[in-house]
Amino acid sequence: MMLPRYSWRIMAARALASATISFGLVSIPVKLFTAYESGRAIRFNQINKADGARVKQQLVSSVSGDPVAREDIVKGYEFAKGQYVLFEPEELKAIEAQATHMIDIKEFLETDQVPRIYLDRVYYLGTDKGGARAYHLLLEAMKDTNRVALGTYAARGKQYLVLVRPFEDGLAMEQLRYADEIRDIDQVPIDEAEVKPDELSLARQLISQAASEGFNPADYRDEVYDRLKNMIEQKVQGEEITLTPTDSGETKVVDLMAALKASIDEDEERKPAKAAPKKKKKAASKKKAAAKK
Repeated sequence: MMLPRYSWRIMAARALASATISFGLVSIPVKLFTAYESGRAIRFNQINKADGARVKQQLVSSVSGDPVAREDIVKGYEFAKGQYVLFEPEELKAIEAQATHMIDIKEFLETDQVPRIYLDRVYYLGTDKGGARAYHLLLEAMKDTNRVALGTYAARGKQYLVLVRPFEDGLAMEQLRYADEIRDIDQVPIDEAEVKPDELSLARQLISQAASEGFNPADYRDEVYDRLKNMIEQKVQGEEITLTPTDSGETKVVDLMAALKASIDEDEERKPAKAAPKKKKKAASKKKAAAKK
């Protein structure tokens, strides 16, 4: 019996929540849509190899080993080794941010004033009922002034720092990290090293050869995801899978100058031949000669 082919459909955009942008005294009702395909990741379940049944996790006490019912579980913060302060659900709910679903704009910044390291995730903002005119007014005004809106957004018991910016023909909301969440790069050990002029010249040449006019994300695919998807489809169809050994990825210390030169040569070999334009010129000259006869 042939099994049906597994479906890998991308789900249509669905609103996650409704919100309101507070722009001065103007209120703009909007809908939030995720900017990513969140269900794209392939997830596996834990299965008992003996009987093929799914394995379920059980909550047990780390002291007695006895099962613990969910209604008997509270949250605790470990303030010292093995010592916890306990919080009831009502206590935690009392300190949560009120879910106003209001995107409260605090200030407008130039588009390049927020470093990329603060970016956490991105949402699209669509129009909600009665908000189209105000939505497009804010969009066009930010485009004209080359500004983005920094503000806060309260939802799911938390307060988020967000940036609303024009994106193509609409608005996007970027969720940002707070300043105290960002590590200073000074905490990362970086050894000193001398850059030789000849090496720098070759590195610049290699960058120049690999330079592109623009970002084309469609040129790239997640090859591991594709291979895993194909393997799942083969297994669903009952096909035999042949595994090929993978490279160990061992790091080798090589001569830097030699590596740069080899990289430049390899990049040159990958470039397509430019013989086609010359043929067109010859054909054109033949036509001129025939016209003179």
